[in-house]
Amino acid sequence: MKQKILFGMSLIFGLMFINAGLNKFLNYIPVPDDLPEKLVKMMNAFTEIGWLMPLVGVTEIAGGILFIVPKTRALGAVIIFPIMIGILLVNITEPSGLPVALVLFAINLWVVFENKDKYFPMVR
Repeated sequence: MKQKILFGMSLIFGLMFINAGLNKFLNYIPVPDDLPEKLVKMMNAFTEIGWLMPLVGVTEIAGGILFIVPKTRALGAVIIFPIMIGILLVNITEPSGLPVALVLFAINLWVVFENKDKYFPMVR
């Protein structure tokens, strides 16, 4: 049962990151009109750096795909973790999406914990 729940959460998590990564290239999700000015300035600054958003988008897509597949889930969790930290920091400063960010962060940490044996060779 635990594995089915983990797969379901991983599927939703991975699809959310694939969707976010594809949006970096296709811009199909409209930007809300009521975003705080600081957040708009930050996103404009990220967009001005021409290579940053495509890099984040490719990382989100690759990490999301790896996160869905059970055999590669541990690698996907490591790839997505830095992006998840950034999402969490942005939502701490502008807390409108903080509950969702905390849930996604908890799922990422759960997957890291479940696959901790796969990470030990990296630190030896």
